[in-house]
Amino acid sequence: MLSRCQEDVVKRFDLRILVFCFVLMIVDGSFLFAQQPPAEQQPASVAGKWTLYCKDPNGSTSSKFLELEQKGNVISGHFKGPNQSGGVEGTIDNQHLVVRTKTRDVLTFRGRVDGPRVEGVVQGSTYNGNFHDRGGTGSFQGVRSN
Repeated sequence: MLSRCQEDVVKRFDLRILVFCFVLMIVDGSFLFAQQPPAEQQPASVAGKWTLYCKDPNGSTSSKFLELEQKGNVISGHFKGPNQSGGVEGTIDNQHLVVRTKTRDVLTFRGRVDGPRVEGVVQGSTYNGNFHDRGGTGSFQGVRSN
């Protein structure tokens, strides 16, 4: 038989073990629910034909056309405007698309691509933003035409 003093020691030891196990479960459980960093988002899908409805820096309106190819974040393709045409180069970072024309008068289009998500990837159906040319800054609203 254990003495009263020995019983108290055993009870305190059992209580310490129980508290330790409880704390360990809480700490371990918090790791399970810790917020994980988001998975790296794939860039929006923008390959295809686009029509850009533009308000030009001089106040007039025009339509411009892009035919884009996409390899990951790298954009290439063709531009056709009212007074010039030529190649394009650009980049896409998530939904931010920058396209620069390889034309006599360089145009740079910057904007956001939006559209439905399919398996986590935005399928670009609109492209809205601003563009710059030697005359200043204009705005555009673009729609995928294919």
